[in-house]
Amino acid sequence: MDGTVLIADDDRTIRTVLTQAFTRAGCKVHATSSLVTLMRWVEEGKGDLVISDVVMPDGNGLEMLPKISEARDELPVIVISAQNTIMTAIKATEAKAFDYLPKPFDLPDLMKRSARALALKRRVNSPASSPKPAENELPLVGRTGVMQEIYRLIARVVNGDLPVLISGESGTGKSLIARTIHDFSDRRALPFVVVNPSNLTTPDGLDRMLARAGTGTLVFDEVSDLEWNIQGQVARLMDRLGDNSPRIMATTQADLAAKMEAGDFRQDLFYRLNGVSLAVPALRDRVDDIPLLAEFFLGRNTDIEGTHVLSPDAMKLIRSYSWPGNVRQLENCLKRLAATSAQAEITLSEAEQALGGQPEIEPVMQRGQGDKLSASIARHLQRYFDLHGGALPPPGLYPRILHEMERPLLEIALEATGGNQAKCADLLGINRNTLRKKITDLDIRVTRRRKLV
Repeated sequence: MDGTVLIADDDRTIRTVLTQAFTRAGCKVHATSSLVTLMRWVEEGKGDLVISDVVMPDGNGLEMLPKISEARDELPVIVISAQNTIMTAIKATEAKAFDYLPKPFDLPDLMKRSARALALKRRVNSPASSPKPAENELPLVGRTGVMQEIYRLIARVVNGDLPVLISGESGTGKSLIARTIHDFSDRRALPFVVVNPSNLTTPDGLDRMLARAGTGTLVFDEVSDLEWNIQGQVARLMDRLGDNSPRIMATTQADLAAKMEAGDFRQDLFYRLNGVSLAVPALRDRVDDIPLLAEFFLGRNTDIEGTHVLSPDAMKLIRSYSWPGNVRQLENCLKRLAATSAQAEITLSEAEQALGGQPEIEPVMQRGQGDKLSASIARHLQRYFDLHGGALPPPGLYPRILHEMERPLLEIALEATGGNQAKCADLLGINRNTLRKKITDLDIRVTRRRKLV
């Protein structure tokens, strides 16, 4: 281990133990019982790692984190605290602490985390290590309920060691989610290696991929395509992984549980991969994210073709299409429109022409026309629960679901009544003041116009 460690703790015994441990590991150490002194060292440019208690005689270590970040954004901070509550952990995470350990802590564990923090700082400070986003990378964009649940689940598992199994249709962004988990974890500066079946055709293929990944992340892309004997090799590999091994992830378009039941996928590998299950929704299941995605993709092409936007009618058509190829298909379609549109505003006829060459032109509105509303809602809710694998969604589900249903109901009713709030309230069977409050709370834009009702 190499670097200078700044230790702030009002417990003399802890300062002594940590000073001895880091000195033996080859580090220089400055220890203090004062946050003021710690902050002075930081501002003077001293230290490669900070280890700080929370409750100190002259302040709160958590409240000091933003100041440390402002002074030296690249300096990692590990928080240790006897206030080992969930709120302390959450506050430490929100304040961008590198890590959090409750007291009493395991010294070898703290040393291992500290070594990782010091290694990360060295890589971050190296210009050659700055990641460059890939041009063909899909965006993780969305405000719908299903995407918010994806974000929450990613946040919960990002710094864990459990394997992650990411499932979803082609073009939904499974590989992007694997990359996002890696990039936001404490392994972000370590290798991210994607393994395809073609990489495992030689006897030493799996070992070579493992060596490339080191202690970073190893992703088995479309794991259901692996041959039966290769599946066995991967299962045995996961059995022998130790502390200095990569985190394992896998992506799949197939329903692995169904393939396992049918005897087409190894049971031992399925249960090893399925530490955390994350299902990525199809684009047709989050139609309200299409305007955001369209804005992103059209904005990405600005430097080449100029700024483009979809006309209201073109956007309506884009939203109604089923997008069997999901976000990737939407991206390619919008790239063509941006390249071929004669005007800045892409017209309905141009969008119709672009979609005319797409597979499976099936407007979303037409799917399940014979279904009752309750059946459609049931399908949506089942998908919502499936996103959590075997776990339950966060508490407060009832008001969240009602909120998701309420906004489109009010928007469609206001559209049907030409923005006349009195008629809309009567149509809905609610008080006009109640309608006004809901419009304000949901930030719904109301446009008055003549409307035949």
